Amino acid sequence: MIEDHSTSNSERKELLDLDCVVREYLLPRKSLLTPRPRMRALDGVSLKVKEGESFGIVGESGCGKSTLARAVMGLESPKSGSVCFQGLNLYKISPETLRSLRRGMQMVFQDPYGSLNPRHTIGRSIAEPLSLKGIENSSESSNLVGEALEEVGLDASDALKYPHEFSGGQRQRVALARALITLPALIVADEPVSALDVSVQAQVLNLMLELRERHRLAYLFISHDLSIVRHMTENVAVMFAGRIVEQGPTRELFKKPSHPYTRDLLRAVPKPVPGKPNNSTKNQASFQELVQNSEPILGCPYRFRCSEAISICAEHIPELLPLHSKTEPLRKSACHASLNQKNLNS
Repeated sequence: MIEDHSTSNSERKELLDLDCVVREYLLPRKSLLTPRPRMRALDGVSLKVKEGESFGIVGESGCGKSTLARAVMGLESPKSGSVCFQGLNLYKISPETLRSLRRGMQMVFQDPYGSLNPRHTIGRSIAEPLSLKGIENSSESSNLVGEALEEVGLDASDALKYPHEFSGGQRQRVALARALITLPALIVADEPVSALDVSVQAQVLNLMLELRERHRLAYLFISHDLSIVRHMTENVAVMFAGRIVEQGPTRELFKKPSHPYTRDLLRAVPKPVPGKPNNSTKNQASFQELVQNSEPILGCPYRFRCSEAISICAEHIPELLPLHSKTEPLRKSACHASLNQKNLNS
């Protein structure tokens, strides 16, 4: 159904470009006469994704991952910054241009059942994005739906069935078919397997890898599961409190993390021990208190949980800077302690 657009890494073009994106939400008033406070869900996020690249976003619940996904899809306008897809700023173009541009990017949601209308056949749900391509002919639409279903390992005849007739893994395959039908260059996958049984997750993930290899799809893969991100992505950004705190090639970053938060995340991966409870979420409460605090936070927001914090961490927010411009140009970290240690070793 989709032509193979394979290119070498050196020939990849820039597909998605986020520059200093800020997104805020209004919170309930603390009292009747006070203004509504604001919570900054994205605080100056910048990243780039190339054609055919699988880019991971990882972090604990509430760090801004899903807000980032909605901003990329043109669903939530940022307070400042830019979100450019194929060279066009999603929030500076006309609605008609945005509608046309959206055929090149699709989203796969966390809940495969909630993202499908239970009153529509899956064929009708899969065909809905075809309006972006101006395809109204029922015969052509039916053929494309059948091809999309076969692409994800289902039968073309399944188009006449309803969502409740499928298992969770099959419904996520339907969601992938709906994403594929417009021939996108980018798929934003927001926790695409977290609602599935562990036994089914591997099947869906391997299917996504096959589709990417076959059609040179780019993925913005969002997850809190580090093992899945390690398996699915080439490059990864680690988020905390609406900011990217570390970024780089996935294999290198996981092998030798620079930021204290990344190291803490890796240490928090559950390692079941018979007879002992899982304590991997012991710091979750303090983080939720932090993100719900509407008052401006001076310095590094992670310093309250960081065992490596130094005096400057309470005074200035660290910038996301290259670790070593010559040996590791793609590795970046936003940590005063890491920068201080690098200067001592240089």
